[in-house]
Amino acid sequence: MLVWLASYPRSGNTFLRILLHRLYGVRTSAVYDIDGVAERLGPDMVGFHRRQDSLDAMRESAELHFVKTHRQRDDDVDESDRAVCLVRDGRDALVSWARLESEKPGRSFRVELEQMIRREAPRGTGSWGTNVLSWLRPSAQQRVVLRFEDLVSEPSESLRRTLARLAVPLPPRAGGDAPSFAALHQVDPRFFRRGQIGTYRDELPGDLHDLFWSRPANVTAMALLGYGYAAGRADGP
Repeated sequence: MLVWLASYPRSGNTFLRILLHRLYGVRTSAVYDIDGVAERLGPDMVGFHRRQDSLDAMRESAELHFVKTHRQRDDDVDESDRAVCLVRDGRDALVSWARLESEKPGRSFRVELEQMIRREAPRGTGSWGTNVLSWLRPSAQQRVVLRFEDLVSEPSESLRRTLARLAVPLPPRAGGDAPSFAALHQVDPRFFRRGQIGTYRDELPGDLHDLFWSRPANVTAMALLGYGYAAGRADGP
């Protein structure tokens, strides 16, 4: 059985994979040839293992295969595939991703952020709104939404509920526990940066906040998820 761990970047996918490993002893792979997160944090921390089989072989296998993706739902995804659709307020996700990308030499937080908001691509990650809508529309019983807010406030219970809704049989690991954000922050403070809700309020410049809301797919996805508009202008660049 194949189960997608689908999300726009910086929506909590790595934390979800760590929880699957710590609480259920599950190792996860990625749809990509190289898993940059596993390389950065270490495969044992993430619970990573390299994908050996094709997606079709995973589907036909009696074993469970969890596969991370930040891509929009595309031809690689079968209509019958199960998926955890991890969602976060798009403004927080974009700010967090732009901060991470701006670590690289010659990169600017503001430039990265604006480019991410303006991005339009029919394949790959795409924009935040088109990415989210590709997984949530049309709705499907085998694609279950898991909110970032629930994942960080009650990690063990929110994951248990999600697996139950997917009808994924996973016995809990004896002695498994969810790591605190403080512990993760110590491992890599730039990757596990703030771990908070509403960080856009003091990081997202006002003009880019308006730009975010000017994109129709963002408006539709935010309404679908129940995230409302809240004016807020960051003081930073």
